[in-house]
Amino acid sequence: MCGIVGVMANTPVNQLLYDALLLLQHRGQDAAGICTVSGNRFYMHKGAGLARDVFRTRNMRSLLGVSGIAQVRYPTQGSAADTEEAQPFYVNAPFGISLVHNGNLTNTERMKEEMFRRDKRHINTNSDSEVLLNVLAHELEVASEAATSLDPETIFRAVAAVHRRVRGAYAVVAQIAGYGLLAFRDPYGIRPLAFGVKETDQGTEYMVASESVALDGLGFRFVRDVAPGEAIFIDFESRFFEKQCAEHSSLNPCLFEYVYLARPDSTLDGVSVYAARLRLGEYLARRVAAELRSGEIDVVMPIPDSSRPAAMQLANKLNLNYREGFIKNRYIGRTFIMPGQAVRTKSVRQKLNAIGVEFKGKSVLLVDDSIVRGTTSQEIVQMAREAGATRVSFASSAPPVRYPNVYGIDMPTRAELIASSRTEAEIQAAIGADALVFQQLDDLKRAVRDCNPELRRFEASCFDGIYVTGDVSPAYLDRIERARLSPMTVEGIGLSQLSLAIEGSD
Repeated sequence: MCGIVGVMANTPVNQLLYDALLLLQHRGQDAAGICTVSGNRFYMHKGAGLARDVFRTRNMRSLLGVSGIAQVRYPTQGSAADTEEAQPFYVNAPFGISLVHNGNLTNTERMKEEMFRRDKRHINTNSDSEVLLNVLAHELEVASEAATSLDPETIFRAVAAVHRRVRGAYAVVAQIAGYGLLAFRDPYGIRPLAFGVKETDQGTEYMVASESVALDGLGFRFVRDVAPGEAIFIDFESRFFEKQCAEHSSLNPCLFEYVYLARPDSTLDGVSVYAARLRLGEYLARRVAAELRSGEIDVVMPIPDSSRPAAMQLANKLNLNYREGFIKNRYIGRTFIMPGQAVRTKSVRQKLNAIGVEFKGKSVLLVDDSIVRGTTSQEIVQMAREAGATRVSFASSAPPVRYPNVYGIDMPTRAELIASSRTEAEIQAAIGADALVFQQLDDLKRAVRDCNPELRRFEASCFDGIYVTGDVSPAYLDRIERARLSPMTVEGIGLSQLSLAIEGSD
């Protein structure tokens, strides 16, 4: 998962791009990068770590120009430790193109072979974003040669060719030196992308970003989401162009964006993330009422932070007390790239601390956004008992995560997913809870659709194993899991170096 942004302005954009990265930091903490353009020259700085650590005053001063793109990264392809794979990426032919990408291609290996044999292009990293950049560069070259120029229609023909060649999830913002800012979204609309405008004395400015919160926080008026398969282009005279570039398109937003990934103050594809999470709490309350006896719960507590709206609404619907039982230390890094379970368990206890007075002698219902590997959930249940809880029930506002996500969320292998081969009763026993309630997938879809009735389809592969691009087979999953696990030996659940422990790690 990544956060991407692009800006076409009338004044220098370096500070604007940096501020946008801070607003999107929740989407990636491993690397950050900015690339601006002035005239026909690109200016770039990127590195490993949080945006605040990557950029210094001297770096910002070197980022010249009124147009630029930026990204915060959590890798799903390539290496977290390799700074060379931080984005933006850049190629100098045919025109000079820089690109940032959120998502994951599912035909990367085939595209690499095609580019080597047919396009005569070399890929220098393991990142699928570099593959995507080179496909775009090649198609821009082909389209411009046929048209003898690079006008918006020629650019859109190149994007259409990209859609025909690549598969998977991709939201993209790119710069073409001397021409302008290009943004497009895959034909399934899996990963989010929105744009907005700001009217200034010098003219109209444009911003494209993964989430509307970046637009809101920087004074841009949200216009709309980029449609699946659509491309938009803004030239250096601030002229705006748009076109549907896919032969077939349908909106299939990723459900995990609404459960966990996006900030609650964002709106994605017409859905308020906060409102959707409140609705998740309402539907989960029905499940809790049906599966747990009246009087078994004294207090409802969220696992900070993303489960708060659901937990509050659940408590409200069931007329139960709501309390904050865990305090989160925001200065501890994320826990989902720890090299071993023992280290990861230590990190959970450093990140969360129980307030004993809220647990002592009480039957508590803990509410989390999801259960992925189960190791964090198990540790939290144990912490509640040590704090004095007499009974610990657990509720997840998402259904069981049974399958890997291959569209831009770095989830564990099938063997590491606690729900992949266990019943709900076995999961309950594994995490040590006295009771366990999961959201139903139909209710998850209903909660999001309640906020935008026009939504008909969703990308829900981690819950139902249905991959909307139609090209993900068991053999494909086997191949990526072998590649993932080859650097180290896995001894049971929780030892993959790049496992995503989504529960409680917002």
